[in-house]
Amino acid sequence: MLEINNNDKKIIIKNSSNDDLVINYESSEVSIWDFIIDMPWEFEKSGILLQAKKYNEEMFYNIIVEKKHILVFFVDNFEIKEEIIDFFWDIDILFIPWTKEATKVFENIETRTVIPFWEAKDIFLQNLWQHTLEEVETYKVKSELESLETIFVNLATK
Repeated sequence: MLEINNNDKKIIIKNSSNDDLVINYESSEVSIWDFIIDMPWEFEKSGILLQAKKYNEEMFYNIIVEKKHILVFFVDNFEIKEEIIDFFWDIDILFIPWTKEATKVFENIETRTVIPFWEAKDIFLQNLWQHTLEEVETYKVKSELESLETIFVNLATK
């Protein structure tokens, strides 16, 4: 099971081995085991596969942890083209910036769970008619994602 929470502008994803994957949306960085991934890279360790790819001068992260495909990016306006399309297949959890432009990107990605970030994430949720979502301190991802519909998660900031 994965536990996800939002702590001081950092989304912390903790797996069953207690490894921390950190999405720092203030500095637009992803780190694991205190190692910042800031360039194209691919590695696998302790059951976590991480791919980082640079596209249009921006970093995109595709992470597989406990059989869940996680996609992370910090830009809100780009076109999904052949160079990056392999990152957008079979996404279980999408971490996406909060803007109106990000709504257009989201509409072109199939995902099971959406977690918007940054302070004004409410704008993103409102654009998708999800503005009544209650904030949750921690979101727990079960081993099997049950819903066929997309689930939106409104993580509270601690």
